[in-house]
Amino acid sequence: MAHAAPVPARRTRTRPARTPDVFSERTHRIARIAVPVTLGLVYGYWVAANSRAGGPITGWNVLLGFASALVFAALWMGVAALAPRMPREVHALLWTAFAGCAFGFAYSQTDKTVLRSTAMALVIAATVFVTLFYRYYTHEDAQGHRIR
Repeated sequence: MAHAAPVPARRTRTRPARTPDVFSERTHRIARIAVPVTLGLVYGYWVAANSRAGGPITGWNVLLGFASALVFAALWMGVAALAPRMPREVHALLWTAFAGCAFGFAYSQTDKTVLRSTAMALVIAATVFVTLFYRYYTHEDAQGHRIR
């Protein structure tokens, strides 16, 4: 008796539109504020500690730490809001400029020369740029749409 050859079932690969969110929308809203504030406080402490160089804690030192924390958190939130709307090159450059300036300022508080602080900041900035450009380049199509 003759039988028809089995036809393999057509499998259509469907990707989810985006990766599933583990946390709720409320958690994401809180994290948009909590992460920059927390990192700002850590950064402010780092700047203040570099500035006093092991000496006594003074009022100006505490003020420098909190002012640095405030500016860091505000700039982080600004870059985080603006950068995703930019093309991948500008997106990477915004974060590069932020990281380089933040590191350069913190490093300049260690009483090193301006040239050394600039050189160290440029090394950090170049590393951040290469890393982020690669990430954005491999996670976007040619038209700049993010691939999830």
